[in-house]
Amino acid sequence: MNQYTLFKSLHGQDTPLLLGNAWNVSSARVLQDSGIMAIGTSSSAIADTLGYEDGEQISFDELFFVIEKISRHVRVPLSADIERGYSADQAQVVKHLERLHDIGVVGINLEDSMVGDSRVLEPLDLFCRRLEFIRNELSRKNIDLFINARTDAYLLNVPNRLQETLLRMKAIENAGADGIFVPFIHDLADIREVTAATTLPVNVLSMPGLPSFDTLQEAGVKRISMGGSAYRAANNCLKNVIGKIVEQGSFANI
Repeated sequence: MNQYTLFKSLHGQDTPLLLGNAWNVSSARVLQDSGIMAIGTSSSAIADTLGYEDGEQISFDELFFVIEKISRHVRVPLSADIERGYSADQAQVVKHLERLHDIGVVGINLEDSMVGDSRVLEPLDLFCRRLEFIRNELSRKNIDLFINARTDAYLLNVPNRLQETLLRMKAIENAGADGIFVPFIHDLADIREVTAATTLPVNVLSMPGLPSFDTLQEAGVKRISMGGSAYRAANNCLKNVIGKIVEQGSFANI
């Protein structure tokens, strides 16, 4: 079984896939050594480590450099968070995906919100046309990539966010996605409605109030992502360590 086939199969098991999100080689190694079965990159964490805000402020070449380094040092399937694709030109997005595929990446996240002066949902028809183009081009080039389509009604807390999500999910499924990612959803009743409305594996994100993994499994969730939570927790630990060094005038605690 190749890495792509393995990654896809992990979305069909009874127990949800816990996806660890890495931002460098060392974090990827920790995740892998802890028994994580698949790794995704965190675009926000990678951007922050290089001094950028989230939302495609980092260049694709800089992002690719980090992903390529991670890919060399992991044995488990690797997925890449590419936000909106790092280009307004769909053909260029496909070229980015070809480069990722060539270094062993087997999945991507592709989101339906746009970042300008503020983050807003992309019109659904435009997102679906973009998704269809990418899927068709990948098929034409015989490139296997698991497309996890992210829909951001909950992240943006739009009015009627459940209804908006359900509407978008059906269209996204028809446009050729392999999975549906609904970040910031945490209400159990909403999660159940979302998973019941699609045949695709549903992905949720680490956040306060998210139910336990066992409860999420019972609700039909197939993938649980750490996102930037582990990165933020690691930074908080670093702040505590440095604070103690400065406060105590000693390295005794490290």
